[in-house]
Amino acid sequence: MKIVVFGATGNVGQRVTAEALRRGHEVVGVVRDPDAVQSPDKRVGLVKGDATKADDVARTARGADAVVSAISPRPNARGLPANSRALINGLRDAGVKRVLYVGGASSLEVAPGKALADMPDFPEIYREEAREGREALAIWRNEAKGLEWTYLSPAAEIASGNRTGKYRTTGDKLLVDDKGKSFITFEDYAVAVLDELERPQYVAKRFGVAY
Repeated sequence: MKIVVFGATGNVGQRVTAEALRRGHEVVGVVRDPDAVQSPDKRVGLVKGDATKADDVARTARGADAVVSAISPRPNARGLPANSRALINGLRDAGVKRVLYVGGASSLEVAPGKALADMPDFPEIYREEAREGREALAIWRNEAKGLEWTYLSPAAEIASGNRTGKYRTTGDKLLVDDKGKSFITFEDYAVAVLDELERPQYVAKRFGVAY
């Protein structure tokens, strides 16, 4: 499978790229400045592109079997809705249907009708990012007709760690373990990304992963 990864040098993008290569897929990494990438993997075709511009998306994604958008929203989260619309329009122009969007956990429900971002102790610094994430999810649900999209939310906490190949899945509810913790490593999140691309179960849906 030829997989185009937007944001290939970020925390998630690096792991998705590595997992895809591990499984024998061809990977093209789209970054803003290929010359700035330190010690690039020669197995990855790096190309210059901006995931917030539909023309760039169409140009760099054309010919792909699947696209992964792993664009980090920080430090300015205001590009998430624009990024989603650029991807939708660009992929339509390129004739690429399959896309997995790396989303956030803040819109996952902790109780019926109440999202993680609605909790009083949700960090204020992430509230704008959470609002943008919700809007991006709504855009995928309402405006991506004709695309085989998947929106993947991580656990409440995601960090570097081991690749175990194990995780649990959820729909719109936040997953926690028996100690009330919601966690996944970047490495196992990437496993979930590739599992979904290889064996689709959540087309035109959002799902989440955690231990």
